[in-house]
Amino acid sequence: MADRLEGPALELVKDKNYATLSTLRKDGTIQSVVVWVDADDDGNVVVNTAEGRAWPANLRRTGHATVTVIQRENPYEWVAVTGEVIEDTHEEAEAVIHALANKYIGSDYPWLGEGEQRVTFRLRPTRVTYVKQG
Repeated sequence: MADRLEGPALELVKDKNYATLSTLRKDGTIQSVVVWVDADDDGNVVVNTAEGRAWPANLRRTGHATVTVIQRENPYEWVAVTGEVIEDTHEEAEAVIHALANKYIGSDYPWLGEGEQRVTFRLRPTRVTYVKQG
């Protein structure tokens, strides 16, 4: 276990692997959603969503989440990154969702609704658990 996202763990996040972001609801139960994910040059986890969804409100309330990324060809290789929110911004959020879409589907984000406001979160890792088996 480490507190930095680096090496093979960072590569999992930067590669075209899907992730699950988990936060706590007000009632203490866990909410997990599948997200597209990336990492910035400082090793922070980057996620993006539309305003109005439940998980951004939970993330803002708690200030942290765990993002688990599973290697698409070997599910026994994965990384779980628990991190604290260090950025919550609308600035350039539409560009971020287009970049993520290009990473995952090879084109700009095709489901952007009229008037939809995107938001980007950056999470600074506080715990990184990387596992590779198989």
